[in-house]
Amino acid sequence: MTPSPNTPSTPAVAVITVSYGSGDVLDSFLRSIPSASTHPLSVVVADNRTDDAELQSITTAASVNYLPLDRNYGYGGAMNRAVRTLPETVEWILISNPDVALDPGSIDILVNAGESDPAIGAVGPAIMTDGKLYPSARAVPSLRTGIGHALFANIWIGNPWTRAYRRDSSNTGVRRDAGWLSGACLLVRRTAFDQLGGFDDGYFMYFEDVDLGYRLGRAGFRNLYEPAAVVTHSGAHSTTENSALMIKAHHLSARRFLNRKYSGPLLWPVRVVLGAGLSIRSAVPKRRSGHH
Repeated sequence: MTPSPNTPSTPAVAVITVSYGSGDVLDSFLRSIPSASTHPLSVVVADNRTDDAELQSITTAASVNYLPLDRNYGYGGAMNRAVRTLPETVEWILISNPDVALDPGSIDILVNAGESDPAIGAVGPAIMTDGKLYPSARAVPSLRTGIGHALFANIWIGNPWTRAYRRDSSNTGVRRDAGWLSGACLLVRRTAFDQLGGFDDGYFMYFEDVDLGYRLGRAGFRNLYEPAAVVTHSGAHSTTENSALMIKAHHLSARRFLNRKYSGPLLWPVRVVLGAGLSIRSAVPKRRSGHH
């Protein structure tokens, strides 16, 4: 990723990923970056495992910046620390999981879409998983969709609340605004990100992207889905071995977001109902996988 002598030495776009023992997928991700943009890029790999020799070797070979952290800060926390290392010239930040492959030209498409309107705070690509389009541009969870999705997502496929939350429709190939965009791969405007203070470090894993999109919207920024840019996400490689713990982390984060959105003593009954729904949803996959 080192710029040639004829290209600017101060990239306006940075790519950041967070690793936690992600050496098996990181090389593929890094190899997909050069063809994703015709412009020089600053690339940072933040290491939540603190000092991964394999990761250092991969990043050295790829000529990208390796950022070892002193402890595991979670996804959003590590991203925040990586952003702080970027030069002031960086105007756009591509936040991505390491188990993603970027299609040729995808970064340039996202940047061009973002620069079409100064009110755009984030731009998300079409994300392919297992050959299918992942619903990565969603509505911010509301009372109705939040309760319905929490209660029925795992037992009633195609229920109307989950469809509304995921915004499933025939318009998946159309550029449109969304409530939030998946943090698996997301381009954010640097000034908007800094204005909000970045990700909320209180989310160790999951829902940090929901919270970011929600706060961007409240601050007057748009979350834009741009399906002309395509990436492929191979899956949650770093969480597979601890699926029960990840389910618990997901629902703790969901409860944190909904409790903050519906705060105040008058909404206490709402928080109780939402919490009960999340507990029920969490219990279903645990029983199926043998966990209690």
